[in-house]
Amino acid sequence: MTDASPAPRRARVRAPELIGKGGWLNTGGKQLSLADLRGSIVILDFWTFCCINCLHVLDELRELEERHRDTVVIVGVHSPKFVHEAEHAAVVDAVERYGVHHPVLDDPELATWKQFAVRAWPTLVVIDPEGYVVAQHAGEGHAHAIEKLVGELEAEHAAKGTLRRGDGPYVPPEPEPTVLRFPGKALSLPNGNLLVSDSTRHALVELADDGETVVRRIGSGERGFADGPAEQARFSEPQGLALLPGGTAVVVADTVNHALREVDLTSGAVRTLAGTGRQWWQGSPTSGPAREVDLSSPWDVAWFDGRVWIAMAGVHQLWAYDPAAGTVSVAAGTTNEGLVDGPADEAWFAQPSGLAATQDRLWVADSETSALRYVARGDGDGYTVGTAVGTGLFDFGHRDGAAEQALLQHPLGVTALPDGSVAVSDTYNHALRRYDPVGDEVSTLATDLREPSDAVVVDGDVVVVESARHRLTRLRLPEEAVRVAAAAHRTQRPATEVAPGRLRLDVVFTAPTGQKLDERYGPATRLLVGSTPPELIASGAGQGTDLHRDLTLDPGVGEGVLHVSAMAASCDDDPGNEYPACHVHQQDWGVPVRLTQDGATRLPLVLAGMDENDA
Repeated sequence: MTDASPAPRRARVRAPELIGKGGWLNTGGKQLSLADLRGSIVILDFWTFCCINCLHVLDELRELEERHRDTVVIVGVHSPKFVHEAEHAAVVDAVERYGVHHPVLDDPELATWKQFAVRAWPTLVVIDPEGYVVAQHAGEGHAHAIEKLVGELEAEHAAKGTLRRGDGPYVPPEPEPTVLRFPGKALSLPNGNLLVSDSTRHALVELADDGETVVRRIGSGERGFADGPAEQARFSEPQGLALLPGGTAVVVADTVNHALREVDLTSGAVRTLAGTGRQWWQGSPTSGPAREVDLSSPWDVAWFDGRVWIAMAGVHQLWAYDPAAGTVSVAAGTTNEGLVDGPADEAWFAQPSGLAATQDRLWVADSETSALRYVARGDGDGYTVGTAVGTGLFDFGHRDGAAEQALLQHPLGVTALPDGSVAVSDTYNHALRRYDPVGDEVSTLATDLREPSDAVVVDGDVVVVESARHRLTRLRLPEEAVRVAAAAHRTQRPATEVAPGRLRLDVVFTAPTGQKLDERYGPATRLLVGSTPPELIASGAGQGTDLHRDLTLDPGVGEGVLHVSAMAASCDDDPGNEYPACHVHQQDWGVPVRLTQDGATRLPLVLAGMDENDA
């Protein structure tokens, strides 16, 4: 009998306890502690349900969760950004809506987030069977690295006798018998019926004009990616719907399949128009034959200026599909997350999630900036991007009045109204709002809706998709707006105290076991740094290829937010492999900072691995 190979040496830090005022979900009512999980490999997923990157990570973890179900326990730690996300009922809804099949700790006060010094959504923390933190990963694209680490930990702790195999603590909730389950978007059909994306059940539902009677279902109801007859086709959390010219077919934003699908309204048959089923990553083609180009979480679609425009929530851009040419291409946005207006190719969006076309504008619900944006034709063949309501990533609330000071909270839908104004499905305010371009004012049309995600105009009324009430609600357009008490909020995250003057920014990245940085085609890393307000950084802002940067912070600016975007590409370290497997790791951070004389002079942000100062 030979001795087992020595376990790899890795930094270990004792994991803090898991605490959250909201308690536990998906455990059958049991309150869990780290002691209850001892013997298992624990992966903490710090997420919030508004965040598209967090939803991507949920999908990335599904296969790992299934393959290692007897040794790995994934625990979601829900850490809210918006006020609405701190409501326990909203977290319960989100866990069902997005098919989260593991225990979730509801942490509305960010207690566990602070204990683990988390700085970004999403962040994954790996805890070994003895209760030590052995790795941390921020952003997307880490599933392959965690898979390798899990294999190493299984072998190491099986040899030590510290690995416990068996069923985890997950207890599924009872299913609810409703016609729709977290519907996403709706569309008025030429025959007077309504087509609804039944997102959590992975299907489309055609309802009669009463908004309740089911005419037919399109899709098997099972998560998947398959074309064919209505009863056999498969979707994965479909969202946006758009009628093609001629009125015989509908384009569907099949969000989690990263694809556009087409439904023949006569037969119900489904075919794929665009996308490969793979998620777009930095460096992938941004134009070309539609079936050969990767997409990223298309959330809504609209016919505008001769093409199908796509709210590409996953990469903070707008793309366009040209049915005549059979191509897709980027139409607006840089992939940087934020609120920047100007020429379409220079504009920044933040998770665009709703589209509505008028004759001269494409209106955009830009959810993470809580903004109403628009695209208009510019000089020549170009487009320009503007903002009607909203100021940026960190300010939100419910305030009517002049558009320049009005506030929304994570809107997901936008609807053109007959009088030229725009209705906004103000999702996290549970309201339908109205923007009047003539008066440049915002008012409230209706309240007491539950997470409205879209609305359609039908015979002078507005039919609202009340996503968290699993229904469509018909409203009369009121002649006078509803009056509500104003509220303004900022993202509530603890500010990091840093010293004015020189600040060393270090993005920590360790390539996964068996991989190295991929420098075959140039630098394998990228770092973009900015701030709100811009004056916070006196020097050091901008883009570069090193994952570290010396910044100079202006002592005259007391506080602000550092915006950091990092990317690293790694490939298999095997000289004999002509086609090594490669992976892209990327994350955007918004780090609130407060300048104090005794503050830190170094700011570490972990993309993958462990900060050596924590070891």
